[in-house]
Amino acid sequence: LREIKILTRFKHENIIDIRDILRVPSIEQMKDVYIVQCLMETDLYKLLKTQRLSNDHICYFLYQILRGLKYIHSANVLHRDLKPSNLLLNTTCDLKICDFGLARVADPEHDHTGFLTEYVATRWYRAPEIMLNSKGYTKSIDIWSVGCILAEMLSNRPIFPGKHYLDQLNHILGVLGSPSQEDLECIINEKARSYLQSLPYKPKVPWSRLFPNADPNALNLLGKMLTFNPHNRISVEDALAHPYLEQYYDPADEPVAEEPFRIAMELDDLPKETLKRLIFDETLRFNHNDNNLPDAM
Repeated sequence: LREIKILTRFKHENIIDIRDILRVPSIEQMKDVYIVQCLMETDLYKLLKTQRLSNDHICYFLYQILRGLKYIHSANVLHRDLKPSNLLLNTTCDLKICDFGLARVADPEHDHTGFLTEYVATRWYRAPEIMLNSKGYTKSIDIWSVGCILAEMLSNRPIFPGKHYLDQLNHILGVLGSPSQEDLECIINEKARSYLQSLPYKPKVPWSRLFPNADPNALNLLGKMLTFNPHNRISVEDALAHPYLEQYYDPADEPVAEEPFRIAMELDDLPKETLKRLIFDETLRFNHNDNNLPDAM
């Protein structure tokens, strides 16, 4: 339901759209929902399994990811599950972000009950603050995921392939080095903070040692994305303006949402029949383009 609500309202070249929703005559007959989307021949995960990318391809794919993410964030939405398999590609190298099943609206006027404790993102692309239960989390969690994707495009392998929660943290610290005192202060979970403080000191590994053949500008941007402290992580707007993406950067051609989403109700833990009714209403809205139906997330 949340994915339908988001995608029927998003209109952007780098976000998968909904072309049609096949509806049934009545809610009683609705057993399944069939959504028609544009054909994309492959995804970034499959591509990285079969070939190494040139710097030109990495730069172009990264630009499209960030261009789509700028639109998503401008709508007050966190994707929360950015990873190579959720980045669709076609034969002309067009990229579209898909799978908004874990997306949430970051409405500052809403009490996000349970927002922090939900499953978010495939572990390898999960920002450290999510695992450490920091003081809330923001759009910066998506930037971390994009940083992980950039690193994977540079080497054809995941940068932080943790086998479990602690192993994931150890992979991150093994590259970024031990967190600073400022970094530790943004962690409210005392056990997590104590655990990090108990670990032996780890130096930061230079990006050029990990990716010796990479464009220096790509590594500079990577470092700004893969920053432990979310408050110091680069924003999507600043990432687009980074010198690495200079050949594509065009603020006039990087649209934002017409208006941000607001949450009118929580969609989690709704009764099955209520969800069914809301989904059926969305199919009616789509097929009739009926703007009189309540626009609620």
